[in-house]
Amino acid sequence: MERLIVDYTAVAVNTGGRKGHVRTDDGLLDFDVAMPKEIGGEGGKTNPEQLLAAAYATCFGGALASVAGKTSLRDSEIKVKVHLGHYGPNSFGISAEIEVKIPQADSLEHAQQLADLAHQNCLISNATRGSMVVEVRAGI
Repeated sequence: MERLIVDYTAVAVNTGGRKGHVRTDDGLLDFDVAMPKEIGGEGGKTNPEQLLAAAYATCFGGALASVAGKTSLRDSEIKVKVHLGHYGPNSFGISAEIEVKIPQADSLEHAQQLADLAHQNCLISNATRGSMVVEVRAGI
C-alpha cells in the first residue's frame, strides 16, 4: 500500500467511552455521549452510530457531487442509517443503508448509477469496504 500524503488531520478526544464526553481539538464539537436506550443506555445524548451516520452522509454527499457531472443535485438528499447489532453473544457489528434521493436524475436507473459511482468514490465507503455491509439504494 502506498504511503498517504496527509493533507488534513481531524483530532477528537473521548473520555468515558460510550458514557462519556467527546471533543475536537478546535472545540467545534464538544458534547457528552451516551448509549442508546435501545441497547440499555440512558439515551438522550448522541452516540457513535449517529456520529458515523452523519459523517457518512456528508462524505457520501461530497462524493456524489464529484461524480454528478451535468446532473443537478438540487433537492438531493443522502440518508444514512447505521445499524448496530450482533452475530451472537459478545460478537457485535455494524451495517449501513444509504438512501440517495436525486430528483433531477434522468431516470431511476441513472440515479442508481450515480449513487453506485459515489459509493465507489466515497472515502468512508472505501475505508469500511470489506468490514461492514453497506446497501446503496437510489430514488428520484
